[in-house]
Amino acid sequence: MSSLPRRVKSEAKVLTSEDNELPSFLDSSSESEEEEEAWEPKSKIAKRPRLPKKNEAKPKKAAAPRSAVARKKVKKVAIKEEMDVSLPVAPAEDNRIQLLKPKEEDVGTKPETLHQKPVVPKKTEINSFQGKNVKSLESDEKPSTSVPIVGNQVKHEKSEDLAFDEPPFKKIKSTTCPEGRPVKNLGGNKVKEEFEMNWDIVQVLSEITNVEPWVCANLIRLFQEENTIPFIARYRKELINNLEADALREVQQTLEELRTVAKKTHTMIQKLKKEGKLSGCLLTALLNCRTLEELDHVNPMELNLFSYIRPNTKGLSTIQEVEAGVQHILADMFAKDKVTLDFIRQLCQQRYICIQSALAKMSSKGGNEKDIDKFQLYHEFSCNIKNIQHHQILAINRGENLKILTVKVNIPDGVKNEFCWWCVNERWRPKQFLKAELMRILRNSVEDAYKRLIYPLLCREFRSKLTSDAEKESVMMFGRNLRQLLLTSPVRGRTLMGVDPGYKHGCKLAIISPTSQILHTDVVYLHSGQGFCEAEKIKRLLLQFNCSTVVIGNGTACRETEAYFADLIMKKYFAPLDVVYCIVSEAGASIYSVSPEASKEMPDLDPNLRSAVSIARRVQDPLAELVKIEPKHIGVGMYQHDVSQTLLKATLDSVVEECVSFVGVDINICSEILLRHIAGLNANRAKNIIEWREKNGPFINREQLKEVKGLGPKSFQQCAGFIRFNQEYIKTFCSNKKTESGSHTVLTKAGAQGKKKSKPTMCVSHQPNPLDQTCIHPESYSIAMRFLSFIGGNTNEIGKADMQQKVNAVIQKEGLEGTAKRLNTTVHTLQLIIDGLTQPEGFDIRTDFDKPDFKRSIVCFEDLCVGAVLTGKVENATPFGVFVDIGVGKAGLIPVRNITEAKLSKVKQRRSLGLGPGERVEVKVLNVDIPRLRITLDLIRVL
Repeated sequence: MSSLPRRVKSEAKVLTSEDNELPSFLDSSSESEEEEEAWEPKSKIAKRPRLPKKNEAKPKKAAAPRSAVARKKVKKVAIKEEMDVSLPVAPAEDNRIQLLKPKEEDVGTKPETLHQKPVVPKKTEINSFQGKNVKSLESDEKPSTSVPIVGNQVKHEKSEDLAFDEPPFKKIKSTTCPEGRPVKNLGGNKVKEEFEMNWDIVQVLSEITNVEPWVCANLIRLFQEENTIPFIARYRKELINNLEADALREVQQTLEELRTVAKKTHTMIQKLKKEGKLSGCLLTALLNCRTLEELDHVNPMELNLFSYIRPNTKGLSTIQEVEAGVQHILADMFAKDKVTLDFIRQLCQQRYICIQSALAKMSSKGGNEKDIDKFQLYHEFSCNIKNIQHHQILAINRGENLKILTVKVNIPDGVKNEFCWWCVNERWRPKQFLKAELMRILRNSVEDAYKRLIYPLLCREFRSKLTSDAEKESVMMFGRNLRQLLLTSPVRGRTLMGVDPGYKHGCKLAIISPTSQILHTDVVYLHSGQGFCEAEKIKRLLLQFNCSTVVIGNGTACRETEAYFADLIMKKYFAPLDVVYCIVSEAGASIYSVSPEASKEMPDLDPNLRSAVSIARRVQDPLAELVKIEPKHIGVGMYQHDVSQTLLKATLDSVVEECVSFVGVDINICSEILLRHIAGLNANRAKNIIEWREKNGPFINREQLKEVKGLGPKSFQQCAGFIRFNQEYIKTFCSNKKTESGSHTVLTKAGAQGKKKSKPTMCVSHQPNPLDQTCIHPESYSIAMRFLSFIGGNTNEIGKADMQQKVNAVIQKEGLEGTAKRLNTTVHTLQLIIDGLTQPEGFDIRTDFDKPDFKRSIVCFEDLCVGAVLTGKVENATPFGVFVDIGVGKAGLIPVRNITEAKLSKVKQRRSLGLGPGERVEVKVLNVDIPRLRITLDLIRVL
């Protein structure tokens, strides 16, 4: 037994490949010198010198110093700078960093010119994003170059730092230069991250999101500067190539995932370094990881076979047991080798890999039949993982969690055979001839690694990737549905009756004035034999408050309540009033009715009646009412409980912020709840704004926001463009104050003299500014005034027909680009200014969206027939189709295959929105399944 370890050692050493050596478990010696040199500290790596760009202008030659001492100093400095030129670096094929020998032209001077008198120009750093040392647009000073100048000549070379074929110049904006300046992009594509990896975060982000690298680089910097998505989408279009908010959210989420990988990698590196287990090869492998899955399978252990040999220990005492141990160790190392895993993953990409589901045995014996029927489509289901739909993955996952379905990933045997052959004959091919028993160990180890470790790993990876993609797509769909719901066009100028249907406890009524004031609340019992008697009460209330619009919640007893009102309307019972009704989602209304916000808003009202008020207000102003409810309770999609709740909340909150910001709020009348959803604000800042307003009176202009406690320059920059001011109200207020004081209005800052001030004294104008009623950002006011002067207009014409005519005349003559160039700004900024000046006062972007569908009659489910053409309203959009309320008590489904781009309106095609909740459509009935209460529809057109 004593000779056993030596024999095993001598024969096992041959189990190495030509290209790569097996891990050093067969030898207890330390790492090789090559491994130790594979990684060097970054501090030892010299930086590549900045090369002059192709069209870079020559800097002006500075005057030479007159004194001999000055000339000698300049000479020494120049020689030192010549000698300190850093060498460029490039990665070698073996992942080691090698220094590239610079050519003479890279340095910019020849050896014999070192004794000449070079003149070093003063460098001008332009950091447009941080706003440091930014020169004015009219500055004649040329950018400097890092190439030393000899005499009057500057050697220009082609720059290697091209930005992936993007346009040669981009207009960028900054806090100090909002109108933009012509530069390539925002500081190049090199972005410094807190945790550096062996991959470039800009390039990887671009590959994952399919967004241009220069846009990704700009977005990273914008997010680092704490810019919000609404602000970026509206006021930084040049930097993001006019991306929509959904695309910005996707980039932001992917960026956070990459940063999580980098952070976890460096945490693991520090832990291994502290334990003394960090080798050069391991460090390189860790820094190469791009996903958490790769990081979890980097093997940080060093295995030594002989440390496991115990002659008197069971399992380690015979050659068979040692061979089994060797086999397990080899299998473990094969399963954690990056090249091996990359090969099997690539092999799977070329083969038919399918996911299969079947009815679980336990479910078929004694499960809930209703739940089992829900998953009937997946009782015997098989689909290629490349073709499976996102909603199918979520449905399969739900069925598996409920133990109704069993799920597996099927990888064909051909993949295993080709993989094992490749491992034995290529990747882990022995250096020399091996005995049969050792080759047997190698083959068995490969098969064991595949069956026991790699196959389960692949199945987990496929399931995880499919689930992750499905969750992201579903969350984005929920976001689109929520946006469509929030941007439903408000119904202004109507007195509304909100009805919260119910059986035993009656239907709650609330009558709301056109200004959202509660006029009356009541309870009627329509479905307990008292319907005829209650009709007289309802008629009396409608006539008393001149209310001709009824809003019915879609909860319990909705169908019966709808039929009740439709029958009375058809009989003209409410004459002389021409009454109409609509159905509205009441999702979240019950939750809000018992919330602290509702108690504060309606303290004297019973919670059951509050829900009726909320239902009516959802039609009057959907956005203002729905923001009071947590987004996930609004009911914007299916499977919303099956996705990552963290991702869902972040996405939906971002959509709410986007919608509220783009619609804008009147700072002097908006609620605190609405205000806290403006970009750049939060609950505390919104509360401080309301307190300032209550203490000092209405805000006169946007600049006064700077006086609010806790609202600094960054918050002001993000929120200012989304704050609105009713100019008529401001003028009336200022006129009254002037009359009272007998002099021109000058509002004083909060806090009397001698008292401690909450904010430092600042110069803030207290005069009304007509531009504050527009979507123009304060950073562009100067350009807007120059544009007004250019077209011969003034601020009194904002939103009027005269302004539109003057703008059209100039744009037709000069063109949009020509006008922007004349004003030294960008096309996007100019277009935003034009929109702000020409849109009428009180303009609401929600006018482009659909209004509620008001009806007078009802259709029964049994009345439907194939081929019938109906109109309806979209209730919900999913990855597999759109559900439409056609007024029969059960929504019909338009399969996604029937929704083609040609059927959408031009506005929808331009906005790339597709169909969403609240839109009115014309559909044709394709199939009616009465037993299963299913209706299949075809989309004819969007109304």
